[in-house]
Amino acid sequence: MYELLKQRPALDKNLNGKTFRRFYWLKSELSDFCKQIGLCSYGTKAELTDRVVYYLDTGNVRGESSDKRNTKSRPKKVNLRTVIEDNFVCSEAHRIFFLTHLGNTFKFNAEFLQWLKNNAGKTYKNALSAYRRMQVRKKTTKTGSDESPERDTYIRDFFADNEGRTLDEAIRCRKYKESLAGHNRYEKSDLTALT
Repeated sequence: MYELLKQRPALDKNLNGKTFRRFYWLKSELSDFCKQIGLCSYGTKAELTDRVVYYLDTGNVRGESSDKRNTKSRPKKVNLRTVIEDNFVCSEAHRIFFLTHLGNTFKFNAEFLQWLKNNAGKTYKNALSAYRRMQVRKKTTKTGSDESPERDTYIRDFFADNEGRTLDEAIRCRKYKESLAGHNRYEKSDLTALT
């Protein structure tokens, strides 16, 4: 295979699609070439190959925005004061920022991605705080099919008002509250369930 790589012509605009397809190209080479000529530089290797062949044969871009136009709104570097952009798209700059500030256990999850998409205009400092709150909530509440946002809110409010109490105590108070007529929001009087 290395011999075939040595025999290849240079990957440039002077090739035609038929000649290009006769040779093996690494995905990284295709991506770099797309960047050089202003084509979209992400996607599968097959997508990149088709994009390059179309360009080499026609000199045109196939109805796709170029990588330059696509990344205009994406920051190349993210810091605490960077504003969350409209139509948030996870990029390597975002991943590096969050891993740096939150550690190697950080992972983009559906809830956090939704928060980022819904909070354009806030800063990435706000995003760090939101992620940390989500992690604390996950540790302090049980998840399961019987949980609802209303129940999560009750548990959160219980812990905010009763530091040092256990999750079992919070659940006992919540169940007591649900057995009463009226609303199911946390109140200090719910602690009577623990006596």
